[in-house]
Amino acid sequence: MGTFTLTPGTMILVWLGLLIILVLIELLTVGLTTIWFAGGSLAAIIANLCGVGIIGQIVIFLVVSCILLIFTRPWALKYLNQNRTRTNYEGVIGKVIRITERVDNLSQTGKSIVDGQEWTVRATEDNEVLEKGELAKVVNISGVKLIVIKYEEE
Repeated sequence: MGTFTLTPGTMILVWLGLLIILVLIELLTVGLTTIWFAGGSLAAIIANLCGVGIIGQIVIFLVVSCILLIFTRPWALKYLNQNRTRTNYEGVIGKVIRITERVDNLSQTGKSIVDGQEWTVRATEDNEVLEKGELAKVVNISGVKLIVIKYEEE
């Protein structure tokens, strides 16, 4: 049985495989999630072709990935997603809603109607109970549930 060694030829295949996988993930998610690491993989391939050792390739991969992530991600998010519109659920966060069914996390009850749609409602704290008719502020969304806190008028 042969042993597996990381030769320059093997490492270029590893980096190329990683590059392909990361680009495919990026194409499937379209969320600017892995493109930075694909850039790091490309840098590691170039380092491999220049004769840099395995440890050096790993360091170059990590450094280039981090630099791309830190310096280009804010720019990319700002300019590449500027036409993105908030979906209906994102617009609900921060709204004050009226409870239509008693909210009790322990009993797993709670409902409200927001913009004509009925939502399941849960409080941020399990011991907090909101009665029908009370006002609550949406602070988060978890799946199909609105997470709320009791609304205190200011």
